[in-house]
Amino acid sequence: MEPKGWPGHVWLEGRTSVHLRNHQPRPSHMPRGPAAKTGEGFLNPAMAPARTRSVMLLADAIENNWLVPEGKTIRALDALCATGVRPRRWRKEIPSQERLRITANDLDSEALQWARESHRIHPVGDQLEWTPEPSRFARDQEGVVEDGIHWIEGDAIRLMVQAPYQWIDLDPFGSPVNFLDSAIQSISRIGVLEVTATDTAALCGSAKTSALRRYGSVGITDSYMHDDATRILLGTIARIAAMHDKSIHPILSLFDGHHVRVTVLLKRSKEEATDWQENIGYRIRSKPYHFAKQPEGDYSGPMWTGPIFDSEIAGRMTVERGIELCAGRPEDLPEEWNDIDIEHSQREIERSLRYISQSAELLSGEHLLVAVDNLGVAAGVGQIPSMKKMKAGLEKAGFRMARCHMPEAMFATDADWETVLNVAKSAE
Repeated sequence: MEPKGWPGHVWLEGRTSVHLRNHQPRPSHMPRGPAAKTGEGFLNPAMAPARTRSVMLLADAIENNWLVPEGKTIRALDALCATGVRPRRWRKEIPSQERLRITANDLDSEALQWARESHRIHPVGDQLEWTPEPSRFARDQEGVVEDGIHWIEGDAIRLMVQAPYQWIDLDPFGSPVNFLDSAIQSISRIGVLEVTATDTAALCGSAKTSALRRYGSVGITDSYMHDDATRILLGTIARIAAMHDKSIHPILSLFDGHHVRVTVLLKRSKEEATDWQENIGYRIRSKPYHFAKQPEGDYSGPMWTGPIFDSEIAGRMTVERGIELCAGRPEDLPEEWNDIDIEHSQREIERSLRYISQSAELLSGEHLLVAVDNLGVAAGVGQIPSMKKMKAGLEKAGFRMARCHMPEAMFATDADWETVLNVAKSAE
């Protein structure tokens, strides 16, 4: 039976057609900030870049066999799928579908109706069918498999307790903390956890009581608050993982628009989990900052102080690869789309991946993060140097520099602060 209000109107995200309810306006290209919630199970167009990167990471895990051995399958769960855009994009846009077992879950029956009907009307076409693993507590798994996706209407926490997965995505409306413990327990001996947090007031330091309650941390609202937010979330995941004898290895961690998005590899290892605090500390606001084990002066944390990218995996997150996997092909495009729509869609994919591969090597090791807008005052120069001049000057001095995927203009470098200031002065 068709859901109430069907068919609404069609939108294309990546290569996947999505039916939107009539009361949700047509998304603008390159949307910014949190979308106004128009009811349960709505599509947030501002999360499209995060979904594009999720498609690319899961495709990379299959292609390069860094999660499971070649030929083995990956059980992937979107625990809070809403209208099912992410699992449908996994199904449509990732090659080697025979190695994927996708499960999509949500508690909102109406949202799932829209998701399943969209999937039925726009089938992938390869007739992939499979039988879900039995629940730990029941002979048969609930839900139904349709065109390669296992649809379940249920409570995410209850579902994650029932069966193990190698890949879990958590994208709640607000804070993810209520789901982290169950998700980490559900991850197999080695697996990937993707987490979105939209409670950025807490993570960025403007809602201090909420930050203390949810994350046990404090933040400062300054140029480094978005990096703080990413590291506070990573630190929370690392702490909970250690409780379950698991360690984390960040693959891709960033602040994008209105949310924090982190992807970590979880590995069961009592030895590594015991040492989790080696990468936990505080950001001390000095000139411009340093990490320390104990708080002093103006500080934020505790937070993750280790690498936030995996150089090899993030290094393959190129614009070219994104276009290859996720750009709409002629057979995918809605009839009403024109050349401008197609161009904007491709530019949105490019924006989703901007600066990631270029900064991957630096962000996978020790680095200094520099806020460009603060550089002029700090160096005592009248005009802020351009990124191009800073890069040329730092490389001439024997250091590396790359712009980062951040809301504000920032770059990472392996140079020390004094060298950065000297280069800024000479580049004026």
